[in-house]
Amino acid sequence: MNNLISITPNAADQIKKLLSQAPDGFDSVVVGIDKTGCNGYSYKLDFGKSFDLKNYESIKMNGINILVDPKATMFLVGSIMDYKTDKLSSRFVFENPNEKSTCGCGESFNV
Repeated sequence: MNNLISITPNAADQIKKLLSQAPDGFDSVVVGIDKTGCNGYSYKLDFGKSFDLKNYESIKMNGINILVDPKATMFLVGSIMDYKTDKLSSRFVFENPNEKSTCGCGESFNV
């Protein structure tokens, strides 16, 4: 699916770093969501093996492979994944046009 998720150069660079340190056999980052948090859902990232996750949507760009959990696809269409660093933290963030609201701490969202 085209335009499922866009990855910024900052996020791609960070994913490359993470994958270079991943355990053997892990060649991808899996993006999904969990039903949790005070506002409904939260984003979930994990290492993945593309060979084992053939039914996942694969997005290859900037030398990385992102796998999107099929259960998360409808929540993530049109999202932009970025990596931000400030004085206190570094984290992946999502600009998601499907979000209707987020919690005060920014850890969960509702669609």
